[in-house]
Amino acid sequence: MISKAFRRFSSFRVVLMPGDGIGPEVANSVVDIFDAAQVPISWVHADLINKSAKPGEDPFNRDTLCQIREHKIGLKGPTGTPIGGGHVSLNVHLRRELDLYANVRPCKTVPGVRTVYENVDLVTIRENTEGEYSGKEHEVIPGVIENLKIVSERACLRIARYAFDYCEKYGRSKVHAFHKASVMKMGDGLFLKKVREIAKLHPKVPYFEKNMDTGCGILVSNPSNFDVMVMPNLYGDIVSDVCAGLIGGLGLTPSANIGEEHAIFEAVHGSAPDIAGKNLANPTALLFSSIMMLKHLNLLEHAEKIEKAIHSVLVEGTVRTGDLGGRSKTTEYTKAIIDKIKG
Repeated sequence: MISKAFRRFSSFRVVLMPGDGIGPEVANSVVDIFDAAQVPISWVHADLINKSAKPGEDPFNRDTLCQIREHKIGLKGPTGTPIGGGHVSLNVHLRRELDLYANVRPCKTVPGVRTVYENVDLVTIRENTEGEYSGKEHEVIPGVIENLKIVSERACLRIARYAFDYCEKYGRSKVHAFHKASVMKMGDGLFLKKVREIAKLHPKVPYFEKNMDTGCGILVSNPSNFDVMVMPNLYGDIVSDVCAGLIGGLGLTPSANIGEEHAIFEAVHGSAPDIAGKNLANPTALLFSSIMMLKHLNLLEHAEKIEKAIHSVLVEGTVRTGDLGGRSKTTEYTKAIIDKIKG
């Protein structure tokens, strides 16, 4: 009790947004594991959805946005988004409001999880605020929709800077820019031009370019050709999911959305309403995202302790959730990790 009270007064405050479906279950797993590892974090619990919003009103909870602005850091579970109608994606809403311009998705082989490839170690860095996801679309005439792709010099420069800075900070080997400038000569042409400008400022970082389609073909046949990959919004959405498939799926993939002042770490898999409340969810993706958060906060010892515990449980293989070929419950998997931490 004393240690918990001490942590409340000497810790980082993180806004925890459990999300929809299985979100509360995987979020509870993170909270329990952090408590076992005595991570100096206190949680500010918040809902993304304004439950009092009436039909047709903005469902986004503005109070939660204020909390993130105040505390700077958030951890978010999965959320559902209507397809082909309804409200704007809550993820897009957060990125716009907080200017979370860099989506960072590391995909690294997880010990104990067998896949086609071994030793995958990739990072997708995606421009997060523009491109086809700018939300600029309208019906020109009945039956014809125009969707605008927005590309600005400012956005291209800062995502390029982030990619090369990331490469140097974490000792990565090279940077590839993915593009389709052969077809979208102005939009993707501007992107390439600005990435090349930044590349010249980092002469020790090997820099390469690949057409989006060519790059994806090489990625799934020999992922060791790549390391850090930087690209516009839509391409990054696609490539990061391809990379996730190389290591076992989105249930094992962390993600971060980084801005100048704020950062939100999240699980990018779906909310899985079909298994919600059944104690069947795999919390690993949110756990790995929370480890990214700890590293961002420079809580490196706690990050390493939790990561080693997860790897140890997966390597032993006796406690696994259904998506990883096991029969264990969410709480059983969480307990196994906690037992490793307490050792």
